[in-house]
Amino acid sequence: MFSDDDLLPISALQHLAFCERQWGLIHLENLWDENPLTVEGHYLHSRADSPETEVRNGIRIVQGLRLRSLRLGLTGKADVVEFHPEGKIIPVEYKRGKPKIEPCDEYQVCAQALCLEEMAGKRVLKGMLFYGIPRRRYSVLFDDTLRQKTEELCTRLHALTKSGKTPQAKYSKQCRNCSLLEICMPKVADGKIRVEKYLAGVLMNISGNSGR
Repeated sequence: MFSDDDLLPISALQHLAFCERQWGLIHLENLWDENPLTVEGHYLHSRADSPETEVRNGIRIVQGLRLRSLRLGLTGKADVVEFHPEGKIIPVEYKRGKPKIEPCDEYQVCAQALCLEEMAGKRVLKGMLFYGIPRRRYSVLFDDTLRQKTEELCTRLHALTKSGKTPQAKYSKQCRNCSLLEICMPKVADGKIRVEKYLAGVLMNISGNSGR
């Protein structure tokens, strides 16, 4: 069991599953940079983050619900949680863009479910991911495999946080869509491009722009 002082943000799991170096730059080094994708994501979340409760067709819908798990050492806020009259609890996470091939979003909403189970004392069987494109929900079943991998990710999150060290860069295609690409410089840090060549390219760009 963790104490309140040891709790880590649920959202960090999504960053960690996507890229451990991105997680370290954001959560250890407090670095962040906006791009059109992150701005769109902030707008989408702003519509669900305001604390509010309403009832539709007997379903109580709570926005911005605070979550916590002392067992997993997590804290955060759910975009939306639906409480159905027959007892079902369904967390709904809002995401910009399209559904991803990687399961990083599934880990995040599963972690929300594990927090809800600890708080409510009842099983949460499924959740929802709402994507800005194509503006529809996708069901996420919280089976044993997803639960186990989510808990393993929580263990990894606490271990890396305790180490205080940002993981090394590993360049991949997904780096192109990362808002921290210019800060991370994965091709240089990963050794795929020599530092001298990289700096030469930067200086060439600066020289070209200054001549305009």
